[in-house]
Amino acid sequence: MAAQLNLLVLRCRDLEACKRFYEQLGFEFQQEQHRTGPVHYAAQLEGMVFELYPLSEGAELELTRLGFQLSFEGDLRESLDRAGIGICNVLQHAESFVYVVQDPEGRKVVLS
Repeated sequence: MAAQLNLLVLRCRDLEACKRFYEQLGFEFQQEQHRTGPVHYAAQLEGMVFELYPLSEGAELELTRLGFQLSFEGDLRESLDRAGIGICNVLQHAESFVYVVQDPEGRKVVLS
């Protein structure tokens, strides 16, 4: 069986703060609303949709760990520093570094 992730939805207490955070990582969001559903944001990636939805009242926040391979010009660490994104941890994999940051909701996001 071959499988490929094509949709990722994060529920956010502070939707606007999460949108700004992920935009600093290079995601480009469009505001959407389907019928009577909540206003949310969607970014089209290669073969995948990444959406940010408001957390429903009374719902618990999930802290799923995410990982993204980013295309920044130059050094990733310098790009994160320029964006004001704090690095929680640095891991070395083979010849490259992987940076762990935290989104505004407290989710760990692994960047390479």
